[in-house]
Amino acid sequence: MASIFSRIVAGEIPCYKIAEDDKYFAFLDISPLQKGHTLVIPKREVDYIFDLTDEELAGLQVFAKKVAIAIKKAIPCVKVGQCVLGLEVPHAHIHLVPMQSEADMRFTNPHLELTTEEFQQIAASIRKEL
Repeated sequence: MASIFSRIVAGEIPCYKIAEDDKYFAFLDISPLQKGHTLVIPKREVDYIFDLTDEELAGLQVFAKKVAIAIKKAIPCVKVGQCVLGLEVPHAHIHLVPMQSEADMRFTNPHLELTTEEFQQIAASIRKEL
């Protein structure tokens, strides 16, 4: 069975899409640590990020960099942090989280509950910067 992320890429599950190319996909995390928290994935379903080919891993990082630059322009923050955990969904992914401090990257922090309108506005403001 396809992962939830593969189903998002296929359009079976809606998302707040930020960017897409032929190999990679970025969308807002629906349980964000901070406004603008984005997930970046390879379209090819691979559970463990280090099982990607060298080319795929490098491409994923370059794609994530473009998205992170757009996030930083759209969301007031000191930096955009990057984290790879990989246990919650069996599909390799990178978390990009706008940060004021390193504490903003703690996944044990309470997650935000945003409205559909807030998600749409955040996604649009990041996409505008790409």
